[in-house]
Amino acid sequence: MSIDTFLLYAVVAFFYVISPGPAVFLALYNGAVNGLKVVMSSALGNILGLLVLSSCSISGLSALLLASATLFTIVKVVGASYLIYLGIKQIWATFKGAQKVSYQKEDSGKTLFSYFKEGFFVAVTNPKPILFFVALFPQFLNTNASLAPQFAIMTSLFMAYSFISLTIYGALANRAKHFLSRGNNISWFHRLSGGIFVGLGASLLQVKATS
Repeated sequence: MSIDTFLLYAVVAFFYVISPGPAVFLALYNGAVNGLKVVMSSALGNILGLLVLSSCSISGLSALLLASATLFTIVKVVGASYLIYLGIKQIWATFKGAQKVSYQKEDSGKTLFSYFKEGFFVAVTNPKPILFFVALFPQFLNTNASLAPQFAIMTSLFMAYSFISLTIYGALANRAKHFLSRGNNISWFHRLSGGIFVGLGASLLQVKATS
């Protein structure tokens, strides 16, 4: 891979990673409600999920997934259902027992590993990274050179971008916690973020393998 090709890939990957998606909104929510440790745990889970997807693209499993409408649909429905579940859970928290939602850690009983798994699951059930790795990776590869080191470099950069951007998004949301602690702001934040997750889940159902 030439330096020009690598720089082009770096730009494309950067703008893909920072664009809003399920992982970004999860980082924003965790940053505002659960703190930076949770954001970073979830982000670590997310980049591990990306590593799995990239590894699958190397082995050809992602291409197989895209070639099979049934398998692709299963992954898409599972991912969409999980996002909708997260959204409904957040909305329901504002109405359950007619209790006022305060600015506290939402799930005090959850461990950091639970948030790690949540980030991982959001990543591996999102069809869009699968499309990215299968459709764009080959565009930047030098087929006359060893492929493994190229995949390693491209994946490492993608993961670094993802972890840094999710942490920054979470940190920015965490800075807004004082605003959210006023009055019913946190209740409305739960409802808004829950609605966004439901909308993201619904939008995933529109993703097609040929897009």
